[in-house]
Amino acid sequence: MPNFVALCTDKPDSEQIRAAARSEHITYIESATEILLVGPLLSEEDQIAGSLFLVEADDIAAARAFVEGDPFARAGLFESVVVSRFRPHLGTLL
Repeated sequence: MPNFVALCTDKPDSEQIRAAARSEHITYIESATEILLVGPLLSEEDQIAGSLFLVEADDIAAARAFVEGDPFARAGLFESVVVSRFRPHLGTLL
């Protein structure tokens, strides 16, 4: 199955949105079979500035649908979302 990476950038000053949706987000990602890797993107000051998803999906539309279904996305947290096909070349996930 193809892999996709989604880079999601938070809207400015959206800490309250992230905090309010966090519990539902954790439940969503912990129950997802699509997830290969997920975690926060950090600013230079080590503040959460977005999210990275590495997922398996049938196609890019399914990968986008998975990210759009995340509670963070549904809450309007993300200013931008870029989803691209990803092919691992070297390294391990964890």
